[in-house]
Amino acid sequence: MQVKEKFTLLNYCQYLISSQINYTFTNLAEHLQSWSHDTIRRRLKNERITGRMTWESVKNHIEVDNDAFVLIDDSVIDKNYSHEIESVQYQYSGTEHKVIKGIGIINIVYVNPKSGKFWIVDFRIYNKILDGKTKIDHAKDMLTNLVHHKKLPFKTVLMDTWYSSQELMKYIDVDIKKIYYCPLKENRLVDDSGGQEKYKRITELNWSEIELVQGKTIKIKNFPADKKVKLFRVTARKSRTDFVCTNDLSQDSSEVAQNACEVRWKIEEFHREIKQETGIEQCECRKDRLQRNHIGCAMLVWVRMKNLAYKAGKTIYQIKHEQLSNYLIRELRNPSVPMAFA
Repeated sequence: MQVKEKFTLLNYCQYLISSQINYTFTNLAEHLQSWSHDTIRRRLKNERITGRMTWESVKNHIEVDNDAFVLIDDSVIDKNYSHEIESVQYQYSGTEHKVIKGIGIINIVYVNPKSGKFWIVDFRIYNKILDGKTKIDHAKDMLTNLVHHKKLPFKTVLMDTWYSSQELMKYIDVDIKKIYYCPLKENRLVDDSGGQEKYKRITELNWSEIELVQGKTIKIKNFPADKKVKLFRVTARKSRTDFVCTNDLSQDSSEVAQNACEVRWKIEEFHREIKQETGIEQCECRKDRLQRNHIGCAMLVWVRMKNLAYKAGKTIYQIKHEQLSNYLIRELRNPSVPMAFA
């Protein structure tokens, strides 16, 4: 009697790579035929896929560098039309520029400054109701793990305005002794007079020609008296002006700050790729564990496709879409539905 093969995570990840538009259990069961929808659901429900599995999958492919950048940002998995998924919360989406229903994911991406290549090295699901942790808490936990357990060498942390809190900036500066660059919101109160004037909005600062090139030393309100930062006024994408600060007081080049802002966009590139090519937003399961495992599998799939893309000198989009090209070639040579004139 032939023993039926067990459904594995490898089967599910292969499905996420191979499927182009539909990533549901029902669609998978219809095409596999060997396993039912319920079998697939039970198998995935009994797993526990975490950021550790992503790290184990990616760690031997990373091109480490002592001057590397670590990027922190979050992304919202859009579930705006879902009503009964356990993990879903109302939260702000930078993509939609509004509050939507979704699942928040805090990601850490490692960037090699010489090659420009990047890798996801850790992620956390944001659910404060479940674990009581803020996004800042998750960011600190992941950075601690990166430094003390993964022991991945890097020099600079890049983050957006949401993460430019006193708590995280102090942690990066004092606890793990790394450099950070982050833009500050326009309503942030700062002082560039050495205490001679009142705090003012960052947009109200006056800039000399030298300061536009070399930056200016400021104190942010509510920061310790001895903790000053260097502030740069830079032109970001879409001709937007950003006010970028760093704890590296020796830095005297707005061009360096500008380049740091450009590197930070790598994590946006990661967010686009994983949403467009892995089906990470397409899971319709209601249970929190199934959603988490689906997201974990999508991370593993992105790692696999990105490694293949780097080896082949292609983009992740080319790796994904070449499957359709190969299918078309096979169909043209040996059509499953031959054309005929009546």
